[in-house]
Amino acid sequence: MPDPTDVTGSLADRLLDAQVAFHLERLTGDALAATVARLAEGVLDAADGHQLADLVDAAVLKDVVTRALTDVPGSAAVAGFIELGRDVVRAGPGEPLPLTDVIARDQVERLLDEALALTPVLERGLERLTASPLVGTAVSRFMGRIVAEALAANQAVADKVPGLGSLFSLGTRAAAGVVGAADKQLDGLLADTAGKGGTLAVRRMNRIVVDTLRDPTTREAVLQVWDLVAAEPVSGLGEHVTDEEVAGVVDAAHDLVVTTLAHPRTVALAHAVVDGFLAGFGGYTPGELLAELDLDRADLVADLVRLAPAVVEALVESGDLERMLRAELAPFYAGDAVAALLEG
Repeated sequence: MPDPTDVTGSLADRLLDAQVAFHLERLTGDALAATVARLAEGVLDAADGHQLADLVDAAVLKDVVTRALTDVPGSAAVAGFIELGRDVVRAGPGEPLPLTDVIARDQVERLLDEALALTPVLERGLERLTASPLVGTAVSRFMGRIVAEALAANQAVADKVPGLGSLFSLGTRAAAGVVGAADKQLDGLLADTAGKGGTLAVRRMNRIVVDTLRDPTTREAVLQVWDLVAAEPVSGLGEHVTDEEVAGVVDAAHDLVVTTLAHPRTVALAHAVVDGFLAGFGGYTPGELLAELDLDRADLVADLVRLAPAVVEALVESGDLERMLRAELAPFYAGDAVAALLEG
């Protein structure tokens, strides 16, 4: 007489084989699309009965964000993406095209107008530069060079006219004497200056920049430059720069981003964003949030249906899908509850 335990175990194994085969059939062939759509719809339907605040633990989400900020930017994969992006930028599009084909001019005008409207903000920011002595020195040198170049150019033109060259030199010396009488010698602009002289130079430069931005001609000039640039076919930067020339800058910028994102203050800011998100959208259900993002639920399910076949087919061909199903179902059929049912 056969051992009842062996019979029960054999029947449990056959039931396991049958259920694994059942699920494999649902996840392959023509049935796969219907299965994926049904599962996606079921998950979305179930989730729509709950608010995001009930589905998402803020502490867990913050941990995920922290790991993303501290680990991902410095990973090998991101470094590979950066290198890929660098190659794409150097190679350019497969077929050169003008920017006018992808960027509307009226949008450029709007962006320019909004940027120029921030001139008061820029003016306040530039004013803060007056507190730096080194900035004052650099600006003084810059303005001094502009003045020197202008004087040299005018002198060169004047030298071509008989008698005018010496007259221009005399006028320059006289002007320098007048300025000197007011304790504002030309040398004060040309030499390294500090304190009030540097502050004055910075404020003069700031005024030049701000007044230039407020000049209506600046807007037209920028748009004219855009028209010229946008009409040219866009090609890669490979013919202008080598990879070695930009690699150092890109790598330095990457290191800066990695360090900045991993800083505790940046992480704290990200946590504040998480709190703000849950405060603003925690009362939404997943379906309502999708609607706020202008994402159609049917399109999302359709995308999952299109993506699933490649993933599932690879798992089926390798045998991994059957192995995973067995690993999940086998403990149930090997349990005492199933054995008691089969023996009964």
